[in-house]
Amino acid sequence: MIRTAVPEDVPVILALVHELAAYERASHEVLATEEQLREALFGEHPAAFAHIAEDGGGEPVGFALWFRNFSTWRGTHGIYLEDLYVRPEARRGGHGRALLRELARICVERGYGRLEWSVLDWNAPAIEFYRSIGAEPMSEWTVNRVSDGALVKLAAADG
Repeated sequence: MIRTAVPEDVPVILALVHELAAYERASHEVLATEEQLREALFGEHPAAFAHIAEDGGGEPVGFALWFRNFSTWRGTHGIYLEDLYVRPEARRGGHGRALLRELARICVERGYGRLEWSVLDWNAPAIEFYRSIGAEPMSEWTVNRVSDGALVKLAAADG
């Protein structure tokens, strides 16, 4: 079962974020707090949205956290999937596919042109799964990021 997250889900969402970070070998990079997630997801102006995958007993086993982006080429919004995670014991149970199906449904319903996400190049099981549902790798694009000290330095730079 897939459902829209509610404020009471924030602790489990953060726990799932920590599990995902551990899987991606990046636990040390998680700085988010429950308060930050609560504001981003359920504040006056939500910046992100989340869906929860539950097992047959109603226990959360995965989540998708996403936000709207915009394509100037298509002239429409899309969804950027920031995180998709299903607990190891629940994998191969259709939860990941159901989460992606729900996001695709939202895109179609709202007239959004794309559903996009990134995947680590070493995550072969995820890459295989994504290709099986029709996802196309964007190999000609390189993700760029400015953060931490470099972000502060760039913001302070003259000309």
